[in-house]
Amino acid sequence: MDLAADPAIVRAAQQGIRWAQAEDPQAGSPWVMVSINDGEDVHFRKAVLTDPVCPADCPQPCVAVCPPHALVPLTTSGTVHIQADLCYGCGRCEPVCPHRRIATPNHPVPVVEVLPSLIELGIQAVEIHTHIGRQAQFGQLWAYLRPWLRQLEAVSVSFNDGPGLEGYLRDLLALMDPLPKVLIWQADGRPMSGDIASGPGTSKATLRLAHKVLSMGLPGYVQLAGGTNAQTVPLLDPRWPVAGLAFGSYARQLVATYFQGQAGSAHQQELTAGIPLAKQLVAQVKQRPVAVAPRFHQTSFS
Repeated sequence: MDLAADPAIVRAAQQGIRWAQAEDPQAGSPWVMVSINDGEDVHFRKAVLTDPVCPADCPQPCVAVCPPHALVPLTTSGTVHIQADLCYGCGRCEPVCPHRRIATPNHPVPVVEVLPSLIELGIQAVEIHTHIGRQAQFGQLWAYLRPWLRQLEAVSVSFNDGPGLEGYLRDLLALMDPLPKVLIWQADGRPMSGDIASGPGTSKATLRLAHKVLSMGLPGYVQLAGGTNAQTVPLLDPRWPVAGLAFGSYARQLVATYFQGQAGSAHQQELTAGIPLAKQLVAQVKQRPVAVAPRFHQTSFS
């Protein structure tokens, strides 16, 4: 499960996993992965009060709509306290504030400062977004990640197509010494576009990129991303040893209606209602007949 590198988001996802497992005790536990960019700070979105005091007559609807219960009313002062370690920046509190005293600005934090707390929370994987020509930035990030590799089950490298791609990926292989336990090459054919349409068009770019990467014979697993939707698997040649698909914006669009309710038990019930839809999406990947090459293994990342 690929998440933003925010401890609050990781905690929320882990809670969601526990809810899902309560519904299906036989279910396994997915790896929790956080995404970072080489050479860039992590950006968090956190709710903040633009005025330290709420008006006396404010009904404080922000408290009711906060999924992680990060907003706590203070009876002594009549205002609201925002617990930053719980807030994951969903932004629901901002539009409901009757007095427009809540904002959700971005907060840049260096990866080196946030990664130890993420490891402590028990993340199992890291996804690195990179671009052709960023060998130096990737090398700096990898040098920092190296001591943590034993505590990670997988590292995914996400990239777009472009001139010189094979040379760039081979340069990254040389930098990744030692290699992680599981190395995933994420072919991001058309980033953040799975929700544009439900037809086959958005999948074609990632299929072309995946075929290109598979022909390189790199060690590790190849995963499809960018433009993936319900039409991607039917278009995928069963002879290609693709190890999984990442459903990002398309999956978010599918389950969006299940995340519009209130916090607490009602929110949990809505989450539970969305599980069959998520299972249906992932099942088509797990059930896909595929000719698996020796270095690959059939799996699914979503």
